[in-house]
Amino acid sequence: MSAPVWSVDPRTGKQREQVAVEATAEEVDGVVRAAHAARGSLADRTVRAALLRTAADLLDESRDQLIEAADAETALGPARLTGELARTSYQLRSFATIVDEGAFLDVRIDHADSTQTPPWPDLRRYKVPLGVVAVYAASNFPLAFSVPGGDTASALAAGCPAVVKAHPDHPATSEVAAAALRRAAERVGLPAEVISVVHGFDAGIELVRHPLIAAAGFTGSIRGGRALFDAAAARTVPIPFHGELGSLNPVVVTEAAAAERAEQIGAGLAGSMTLGVGQFCTKPGFVLAPAGAAGDALVKSLTDAVSNTDPGVLLDHRMRDTFVAGVKERAELPDVDAPVTPGAGGEHTVSAGFLTVPARRLAEEGPHDVLLEECFGPVTVVARYESDADITAVLARLQGNLTATVQISAAEGEGTEGRAADLVAELTPLAGRVLVNGWPTGVAVAPAQHHGGPYPATTSTSTSVGGTAIERWLRPVSYQDTPAALLPTELREENSLGLPRRVNGIREERR
Repeated sequence: MSAPVWSVDPRTGKQREQVAVEATAEEVDGVVRAAHAARGSLADRTVRAALLRTAADLLDESRDQLIEAADAETALGPARLTGELARTSYQLRSFATIVDEGAFLDVRIDHADSTQTPPWPDLRRYKVPLGVVAVYAASNFPLAFSVPGGDTASALAAGCPAVVKAHPDHPATSEVAAAALRRAAERVGLPAEVISVVHGFDAGIELVRHPLIAAAGFTGSIRGGRALFDAAAARTVPIPFHGELGSLNPVVVTEAAAAERAEQIGAGLAGSMTLGVGQFCTKPGFVLAPAGAAGDALVKSLTDAVSNTDPGVLLDHRMRDTFVAGVKERAELPDVDAPVTPGAGGEHTVSAGFLTVPARRLAEEGPHDVLLEECFGPVTVVARYESDADITAVLARLQGNLTATVQISAAEGEGTEGRAADLVAELTPLAGRVLVNGWPTGVAVAPAQHHGGPYPATTSTSTSVGGTAIERWLRPVSYQDTPAALLPTELREENSLGLPRRVNGIREERR
């Protein structure tokens, strides 16, 4: 008998309602096969664009039900969730615009040319969808990185059906969102099976191993993501696995910046590291700040701001217990101080705080290495450096990250050479997004966005946010010396679809 799936209130730890049952291997097989059978229905770009816009409309119409369910299951609050829903709907509509435009197909035509050495045949290239995509929902974004989120939206935009493994922290929210997306599919004349949801840990394993799954997208922990990544690679036919696994998101504050605006930087850091009770994947979890008076002023500002932060509820009690144990382990290390002690704020809550440590403690391998690992929740580590050499030594020990930030003074930002330029150059290999005088929490859904980074931040070089996220679910194919009647419509000479394309290497204007 399948295990029940319960919706749980993180504010009390009590079960709210049974939402579903965990999917068996046979049920996962049936869902994937139905999605695979439905993939041809997504071939028409016009219909795909309509699906995405209709899905956004129906999610907006379900706003009250979605936000009520999500707040009850995550304790993230109606204001935060209202913004997240707006972002989710916008994301769907922006992918619809991308589908309409058609540039993502990357159409390239090279006519036969006997003058080349060796001679060129007629070659026509574009991108086709991979097939059914498995999506693993995130805990901390029950909408934007879950059932109706970016992985699902970009997969559908690419022409790939999606099977989502719902996160156990918000199963009721997942069901409400899935119902809206399936209604959207039917409303535009598509089978509902282009989007499906399954529940259960074992179902997630069965999903990545299923021979008809063509690719997977994941947002979660390093441990969970790496297990699925390894399973995807170990298949008889390995598949692409685009996983976002974890990130420390380092910040470097120059001495000049601390001297110029210590109070502002301390307050900004506090706001960023406690946002959403420290449960953002882009939370600044590690800061290199100067020793001395300027750094002391920054730490005082951070102390004042964090001390005024109310206790908060994490997404579930397992995460709460992990956070409390993690900060306790870190705080007990030699030379580690806690100006504001993080930990248990109550039976169901946690309190924000931060730790300080001399940067020299982190320059070489040792027990303090745990301070260079992500701790999910409202805590950050401030490492006090004595010299530029300390900064370089510590940065050299960091793994890949989603973001890296440098806080500089106004004067340091005016030249193309100098310490600020050196720091940007040092941070660039560490992250997919480099910020100057900003804070990494908040990821704009914009065409130039990159939400990814070197491992273990992600398992690929792709982004999961922004228009180019669609590229994860496509592969190129070329047709050589193929009669016009046998070519896909997108590659025919007349360009009846008005697609942007390159012909003989020259960008052709849309008709």
